[in-house]
Amino acid sequence: MGKVRQILLARRPEGVPKLEDFQLAETEMPVPGEGEFLVAMRVGSVDPAIRGFLDDRPSYIEPVALGEPIKGMSLGEVVESNNPEYPVGTFVRAFAHWSDHYVLSGDAWGIEKVNPQPGVDLHHYMGALGPVGLTAWVGLFAVGEAKPGETVVVSAAAGATGSTVGQIAKAKGCRVIGIAGSPEKIEVIRDLGFDAGIDYRATPDIATEISKVAPEGVDVYFDNVGGEMLEAILPLMRLHGRVAVCGMIGQYNDADHPYGVKTLWQLVVNRIKMQGFITFDYAELLDKAQAELDGWVAEGKLKPLANLRDGFEKLPEAFIDLMSGRTIGKTLVRI
Repeated sequence: MGKVRQILLARRPEGVPKLEDFQLAETEMPVPGEGEFLVAMRVGSVDPAIRGFLDDRPSYIEPVALGEPIKGMSLGEVVESNNPEYPVGTFVRAFAHWSDHYVLSGDAWGIEKVNPQPGVDLHHYMGALGPVGLTAWVGLFAVGEAKPGETVVVSAAAGATGSTVGQIAKAKGCRVIGIAGSPEKIEVIRDLGFDAGIDYRATPDIATEISKVAPEGVDVYFDNVGGEMLEAILPLMRLHGRVAVCGMIGQYNDADHPYGVKTLWQLVVNRIKMQGFITFDYAELLDKAQAELDGWVAEGKLKPLANLRDGFEKLPEAFIDLMSGRTIGKTLVRI
């Protein structure tokens, strides 16, 4: 059957991951059992959440053991099947190992069939038309309850999820303020239609800058950063504001020293709802979300933003760049 390439965890990262933390290895091709199918990875997703799986501490996914393959979302094609519901040629998204071939079953965590549309590049189904778009939709509408006319602030706005959040909020009639970390990133989000962009690295007082462009306050904050950013924005929230906590990338590289947010009393003062979420907790809404995302892309209201690499072996390099803040849009590796 041949060999399979895998990316293993060679050592636990300290701070920003380094190439030495990963190892490219080969193993025997897995054989699907009864009800299982063999999948060839076509697109690997590089996500900030993976950083949390590399530390030896509890998370919503069991930590990766030393010497074991990294775990993440990927899109693959079924190349051998013992499951009639997943015949050869089916495209599937799932949480799987960083392996160029892997075995799944129909009850694998997060598994979804993908039906690529003519003229749409396959990698977009791991970005704005896939987990990224679904995460943005769930956080903004199911958790954040964003409504037309409201003011939405999103951090890490030039990233995969943030850039999608801003565009779909605009598509729903919201006013959108994006926070990012360079003039280049601010230009990107303005080109995507954001009403305002703030470079947090260029201002010593992020709260004052947000107040200038949102003098009546913030209705929804889509939080990808946590820490000092969350602390600055909470006092700007309007009565009954909502905070959708998608991630806290500002702390992933130093999880042993989390930042203590000092403004949590604002949750009581303004009766703010702040909730973390995982997309698949809202499985009953994902078909609706997918339909709206597909429609917005077709109408030109949602422009997928992707940072692409080619080659399975590029997964660690792409992940390091992501965690170093050097990427714009969704970081993906085409196999």
